[in-house]
Amino acid sequence: MVTNRVDINQVLMQMRALKAETQGIPVGGADFNPAQGINPAEKSNFSDMMVKAIDTVNDNQKAASQLATRFEMGDPNVGITEVMIASQKASVSYEALTQVRNKLVKAYEDIMNMPV
Repeated sequence: MVTNRVDINQVLMQMRALKAETQGIPVGGADFNPAQGINPAEKSNFSDMMVKAIDTVNDNQKAASQLATRFEMGDPNVGITEVMIASQKASVSYEALTQVRNKLVKAYEDIMNMPV
């Protein structure tokens, strides 16, 4: 019997937070300015955002791999549901990053093909 259960509501909250983060939706805070729509404490350049996104995807993939390995080794504290959720989370985050990359490449190609 698995003693460490994953709460589905917690997973859904994490997914919603990730979605809001990737869409650039501010989540509030003391210095949130609704007129600007940006949290000034979280202003950063594009390269920092991309590095953070890539690191998050990498962390998700590592966590899924570690959980799968622990499950395969027979760890009683890891259930198949945890492994599958972590695996799907890693897969979805990778697909989202791939789509962002594709859009960036397309935008770059469009800009390079513009007449001067």
